[in-house]
Amino acid sequence: MATYTTAFEWTETNREWLIENPIRIVGYVIVALVARFVCSRLIDRVTRRRPGEGSMPLLLRHLRDRAPSGASRAVINQRRSQRARTIGSVLKSVVSIVLLTWVVLAILSVLGVNIAPFIASAGVIGLAIGFGAQNLVRDFVTGIFMLLEDQYGVGDIVDLGEAVGEVESVGLRITTVRDVDGTLWYVRNGEIARVGNMSQEYAVARVELPVALTADVDRAQEVALAAAHAAVESDALSEHVTGEPDMLGVQELSADQLILRMTVTTKPNSQWKVQRTLRREILRAYDEHGIELPYPRGQLLAASPN
Repeated sequence: MATYTTAFEWTETNREWLIENPIRIVGYVIVALVARFVCSRLIDRVTRRRPGEGSMPLLLRHLRDRAPSGASRAVINQRRSQRARTIGSVLKSVVSIVLLTWVVLAILSVLGVNIAPFIASAGVIGLAIGFGAQNLVRDFVTGIFMLLEDQYGVGDIVDLGEAVGEVESVGLRITTVRDVDGTLWYVRNGEIARVGNMSQEYAVARVELPVALTADVDRAQEVALAAAHAAVESDALSEHVTGEPDMLGVQELSADQLILRMTVTTKPNSQWKVQRTLRREILRAYDEHGIELPYPRGQLLAASPN
């Protein structure tokens, strides 16, 4: 009986540590896990494209979207899905960090530990880590803003300075670009000082036409413009061109030739095809109408089309 009484008194004395505190700690952990599960499900719901709900994830409907209008549906969907998944992973990481911090501080408080020094130490440690890994932090912050502003995406042709080519993936830290030679460039987002996107809204095909100094400039412009109009109205280019050819005139004059410049508005990523076709057709028209070139006749026309 005395042993039972002693055990009962010991249990009553330490009830807070044996029963109340463990229950409170388990309760905090369960709340955090449930909150993380619910937030993750909500994030997945707004970042995934569901059948019958359109091609854009719900999260992106409230953000700027600059997907190329001329791109295929598969490329547009891939671009949007990758963008939504990346933003979703950021949101999940933020939720996890916030809940983990809350659980740790709550448990320390239950155990009677003064959390003020821990908060101060965490601030100092976070500052030190942020200073030491400032390049990594800059990469992540830049990547987040690039995704939110939709500066570029999968399938875009971009100029990032050292790397020029088609974007294959966009991450929080690294963007991969495949150039015309097939080289895959890994570019840190924090090192990107400026972005030239050639795949948004529209493009302009610029054609430079060399003409001999002895040629009739007005006649050369008329022949080039007529050939360009015929080319853009053909089946090969009609679906790629959105404007009429515009002859700007003499762009450059040198000791042995003059350069005529022509422009035409095209769909994104179609400017290079239009340029190649217009050059071929205009050179062929020059040959037919006797417009003199600053090169031996027939040399340029011998090149294979496209």
